[in-house]
Amino acid sequence: MRALIPALNPGVVHARLLEFVQSVLRPLGGAAPRGAASAKGSLQARLEAFIRAEQQRQGVVGLAVGVVHKGKVVLAKGYGSANLEHDVPVTADTLFQSGSLGKQFTAMAVMAQVEAGRLSLSDSITKFFPDAPASWAPITVRHLLTHTSGIQDLEGKLDERKDYTDEDFARYIYALPLEFQPGARWGYSNSGYVLLGILVNRVAGKFYGEVLAEQVFRPAGMKTARGISEDDIVPHRSSGYRRVGEAVKHQTWVSPSLNTTADGSLYFSVKDMLAWDAAVERRALLREESWREILSPAKLNSGSSQPYGFGWEVLERAGQPLHKHSGAWQGFRTAYARFIGERLSIVVLANTAQSSPSRFVEGLAAIVNPALAVPPLAAIPDTEPEVTAQAAKLMEQVRDGTVDPARFAYVPEGLLSQRFPHYQALLRKLGAPGPLVLVKREVRGDDRLYQYQVRLGEGTWLLSMGLIPDGRVSFFDVRAP
Repeated sequence: MRALIPALNPGVVHARLLEFVQSVLRPLGGAAPRGAASAKGSLQARLEAFIRAEQQRQGVVGLAVGVVHKGKVVLAKGYGSANLEHDVPVTADTLFQSGSLGKQFTAMAVMAQVEAGRLSLSDSITKFFPDAPASWAPITVRHLLTHTSGIQDLEGKLDERKDYTDEDFARYIYALPLEFQPGARWGYSNSGYVLLGILVNRVAGKFYGEVLAEQVFRPAGMKTARGISEDDIVPHRSSGYRRVGEAVKHQTWVSPSLNTTADGSLYFSVKDMLAWDAAVERRALLREESWREILSPAKLNSGSSQPYGFGWEVLERAGQPLHKHSGAWQGFRTAYARFIGERLSIVVLANTAQSSPSRFVEGLAAIVNPALAVPPLAAIPDTEPEVTAQAAKLMEQVRDGTVDPARFAYVPEGLLSQRFPHYQALLRKLGAPGPLVLVKREVRGDDRLYQYQVRLGEGTWLLSMGLIPDGRVSFFDVRAP
């Protein structure tokens, strides 16, 4: 199912990307532009130079980019190919699959039902799914929107070649054990948004895609945004691609029903997304109180905040709000970010599975305003040496294959069975690590997240670890920066 592309950790943006941004900024030398037109032209030229260089570096077949700065569209353009077989270039009209970027539109469909009085955010979802397990009674509509329901993610579990009805999807999700008590934690779940789409279908009496067309797309001026369809003739539709070694292949096929679910089954162009950005800027389509709900961090049962609203990550950069989301599905990758203090919005839509639209977003933001650049990693005071010792010990146990599963809680599926063998081979190959240097510590919800630089072999690597309040490990990762 659809994936949220993980947010880039500060300093993890590829070194060449940062070097290129700096090289683009360096020739400015503080010289003032002669006029608004020349300033815009200069900015557009710098943005495009970066896009083309980064496209080549990442090997992206095709992408479309939109940049809005202080109410003005600075860039809305396509690069590369929308269809290699027919030699069709990407334009600002090219349609890309949304991936999880579509979740913010599902949230709009749900809030439209709230405003119409058909449901409440505090309603138990068993009101709409009466045959759901009894353990679901505490799960509310709000929990589904904020990924705090405890319902397991469908990704990797469904047979992607099989067609499912709404009832099939619901019954399949019913059978998944809850990962945690509703509201206790945050856990990204496509399942929750699949259920939200079914819920809208039931309370509105029509397909959620029709609700979006009538109450979001048309009023917002998103002229070509629509649901995915293999049957329909869809002008300007891009193909999705994946790289296999040096070869470019088509996206993998999935059954049509998997492209009707509300976890991210939309087509839109960069023009559509710029129209959407203008609607978001105006707080259009819904009442102001609905927008406040959408863009407010979730509250866990403990009272802690989780930086996720309804289909939006609600973060901060340079002391100002940063609202963003991303997506990945069937050879497409998407990213949309709004740097609120700068009044800067960036949309990147790509048709290559291995691409990273978020790297484009970060590089473009830094060109518009260097203060928005991801801060480089640097050592910070380590006030919890016992945690650092725990991280070092865990890395040693992973290398030796002696990890005790009881030390972990709520870890991503496949971490112990799939990722740890990979980490073990990597750490054995690289040899004994150097000391861990703490470069980042943050709290998300009730979890503490730590990131360390560590010397392995001939290079410096990043070790990340998350701890829940009782000290068990909720996240572990080793990767090159």
